[in-house]
Amino acid sequence: MFARFMPQEGKFFEFFNAHADQIVLSAQKLVTLMDQLGGDARAIEEHVQTIESAEFKADTLTHDTIILLNKTFITPLDRDEIHQLISSMDDIIDVIHSIAQTLTMYDVRRATPEMKQLAEISLSAIERVRSAVNLIKDPGEHAQDILKTCKDIDKLESDADRIMRGAVSRLFREEQDVRELIKLKAVYELLESITDRCMSVANTLEAIVLENA
Repeated sequence: MFARFMPQEGKFFEFFNAHADQIVLSAQKLVTLMDQLGGDARAIEEHVQTIESAEFKADTLTHDTIILLNKTFITPLDRDEIHQLISSMDDIIDVIHSIAQTLTMYDVRRATPEMKQLAEISLSAIERVRSAVNLIKDPGEHAQDILKTCKDIDKLESDADRIMRGAVSRLFREEQDVRELIKLKAVYELLESITDRCMSVANTLEAIVLENA
């Protein structure tokens, strides 16, 4: 009787989807930022501020999700899975925010082809994260679509890892300026870690599907 009067699903799926939208927005701005490095300083600052704003909104959504989780008696998914999903999603946008800050702090004025490639692969992986998250409300009905999307994310993560290794190798062969080498290596590693975080989300989604399908 008591459980009937307690929140059940609440707004969990709305929070997941809204958070995923902020991650996609930040990734889109990161791609644009890479294209405009070395250009108009005001435009670059606007992109950085948009990423910072998206990260703040995502943090708020994560906080709201945890609060709702703590006061919801019956949850639509396993409690640990809800916590893991929103936390691993938040990790993605935290990395993007870190990249934007690093580009500004290190005064990076050019984006190498590999930096642009990694940003674009990250956006592709994040768009797939959003697609899968949008389907998780009914993991049984959408099991195959979610699992396929998770495999796509896995492939993109492998592509990013390969590009990063090649970029760092070329950097050590060709870059004579030690300071530039240090800066670009840090950016490469951060960019590659975006798809690592996407894989963490994919692993959580796969676990949810296998448990609920």
